[in-house]
Amino acid sequence: MIIAVDAAGGDYAPHEVVKGALKAVQEYEVEVKLVGRKNVLHVLLGRQLRKSGLTIVNASQVIGSHESPVKAIRGKPNSSIVVGVNLVKEGKASSFISAGNTGAVLGAALFGLGKVAGIERPAIACIMDITPSTPVLLIDAGANVDCRPNHLVQFAEMGAVYCQRVLGVKSPRVGLLSVGEEENKGNQLVQETHPLLKSNKKLNFIGNVEGHDILKATADVVVTDGFTGNIVLKTIEGMSDTFLSSTRQIGHLISNVYHFRGRDLLRDVGLGSWVNRIDYQEHGGACLLGVNGNIIIAHGRSRAKTIKNAIGIAKHMAEHNISQVIKEEIHE
Repeated sequence: MIIAVDAAGGDYAPHEVVKGALKAVQEYEVEVKLVGRKNVLHVLLGRQLRKSGLTIVNASQVIGSHESPVKAIRGKPNSSIVVGVNLVKEGKASSFISAGNTGAVLGAALFGLGKVAGIERPAIACIMDITPSTPVLLIDAGANVDCRPNHLVQFAEMGAVYCQRVLGVKSPRVGLLSVGEEENKGNQLVQETHPLLKSNKKLNFIGNVEGHDILKATADVVVTDGFTGNIVLKTIEGMSDTFLSSTRQIGHLISNVYHFRGRDLLRDVGLGSWVNRIDYQEHGGACLLGVNGNIIIAHGRSRAKTIKNAIGIAKHMAEHNISQVIKEEIHE
C-alpha cells in the first residue's frame, strides 16, 4: 500500500512530516511517497532514503495557508497538494494526507477526484475519542459553511458508513446537533433536517443531541453544518491545549520539588490515557468523505506523531475502500 503525504504543508513541514513518515513506514508497513521539493527532502533524508520505504515525488510549488484556494490550485499546478491528489487520481497512491491549506485540499480533491455519484457535497468527518467507551464522529467539521437539510442527511449516511466499516459500530447512533433534545428546538436548518433523518430507514437516528452529549458519547455520529462543526471542533481543541498545558506545568513543578516525573503521576492517578485521548496529535487527522478517493486533512500544527497517526488512518480508509462503499450505499 502506498500513501502519499504532503511534505510541504503545515507549520512544521518538512522536518516533522519526514520524521512522522519514517515512523509510519516502520509501524504500519506501508510505502510512503513524500510530495515536496526534491532537493530539500533529499537533504533531510540522506542515506535513510535507500532503506526507509520512502520515495520522493517532486513538487516545486507550495500553497500557503493564507492563499485563496481556487486561485492557488489554478496558479500552482505543481504544488504539493495538487500533485498529491493527482497521485490518488492516477492510482499511484491509495491515499493522500496534507496538513496544508484545508480549502486548497478540498478544492484539489473536488477538481481532481470528483464527488461520489449521488453525493451533493463532501464533508469532513473528525473522530473525537474523548470518552473511554467509544469514539464520536463529528460531521461536517468544516467543509460546508452553509448547508441545506438534504446535505445533512447525506453527511449522516456517510458518517454511519464510516462508523460501521472503520470503527466497527454495527448500528451507529446518529444524533443531530441542536440546542435542545425536543424536535421543535433549533434553527430552521435543524428543524427541517430532523424529520428527514427520522424517516430515513438507513439510519439509527436517536434525535437531537446537545453539545455536552458529544463528550458523553450519547451518539456515535453527530451531524451538523460545517460552520457549527468547526466551532465545536476548535473549542474542544482549545480546551485540550489549555488542559495539556496546565498538566505539563503541574508535572514540571512536581518534578522539581519532589523529584517525581509528572508523566508518571498522571499515569498513577489514572489521567494518562485520558490526556492521550484529548490530545489532537493522537488522532492524526480528519477524513474527507464523499470524493472518489481517500483524502486525510491533518491539523496545521501537526508534528511527527500526528503525521504518523494520519498515515494509519489513511491505511484503514484504503483497506476498507470507504469511497466505494459510500458510493454503493448511496445508490442503494
